[in-house]
Amino acid sequence: MTLTAVCLVLLSACSVKYGFNGASIDYSKTKTIQIVDFPIRSSYVWGPMGPLFNNQLKDVFANHTRLQQVRRNGDLVIQGEITQYSQRNKSVSSEGYSAQTELSMTVNVKFTNNVNHKEDFERSFTATQTYETTQSLASVQEELVTQMCKDLTDQIFNATVANW
Repeated sequence: MTLTAVCLVLLSACSVKYGFNGASIDYSKTKTIQIVDFPIRSSYVWGPMGPLFNNQLKDVFANHTRLQQVRRNGDLVIQGEITQYSQRNKSVSSEGYSAQTELSMTVNVKFTNNVNHKEDFERSFTATQTYETTQSLASVQEELVTQMCKDLTDQIFNATVANW
């Protein structure tokens, strides 16, 4: 009985806290992030695409890190541009007509880690979504672009601060 009581006291005195937010950041050294709005450099554009992407990128860092977002001189700097937004036929029906269309979006990202420049990089990230050609692009575009922006911002987050 006393052994059980001692074990309960020890277990209640000891606690393990595990937090997972997806980021592996040394907050004692890295405190700020500067996310510069990505301009659209693609020849084909959907108007709301730029603000949608830029807001989602800032939100993913605000929601999953404790980094303070600043306008300049960030410990981490993310900048780039939306370089491509296009659609292409993905599959053909038995009648010889397009059955599915693939929409894709590519961003070029330049990441600078002013705390550890060995982690700096510049590279492109692409996301794609497919829709049935019987649907008009106008009817599915907002949903598909929103999902591509989420995919892209997750890829960027993982490449810059997840390190796992």
